[in-house]
Amino acid sequence: MVQDINPENYHIVLNTCPDMGVAKNLATLLVKNRMAACINIIPGLTSIYEWKGKLETGTECLLVIKSVKNSYPELEKMIRENHPYELPEIISVSVSGGLNEYLGWISQQCE
Repeated sequence: MVQDINPENYHIVLNTCPDMGVAKNLATLLVKNRMAACINIIPGLTSIYEWKGKLETGTECLLVIKSVKNSYPELEKMIRENHPYELPEIISVSVSGGLNEYLGWISQQCE
C-alpha cells in the first residue's frame, strides 16, 4: 500500500514547441534524464501572441509534463538548453490533489 503522498510536492509543467519533432525530442530527453515521469504531447494548438511588437499566430505542440517540484531547476535548465525558442514557455502549475499511487509513481520515475 502506498503511503499518504503530499500533492504539494508535485507539479505540471506546460511547454509549447514549434513542431512534433522538437516536442518528441524534448519529452524523450526529460523522461530519460528522470526529470519527468510522463509527458503528454498535444499537437495542433493555435497560439496567438504579441512578440517584439508584432502580432503572431502559430501552430504548436503543448507538452504537459508531470514531475516533482524539487527537480524544477534542472528541468527548466534542460528545456532552455534544448529548446529552439528564444523565450520558451515554461509554466509550473501546482498539483492540489491526485491519486496517491500515481503521485508515488511520479516520485519513483523522477529519482
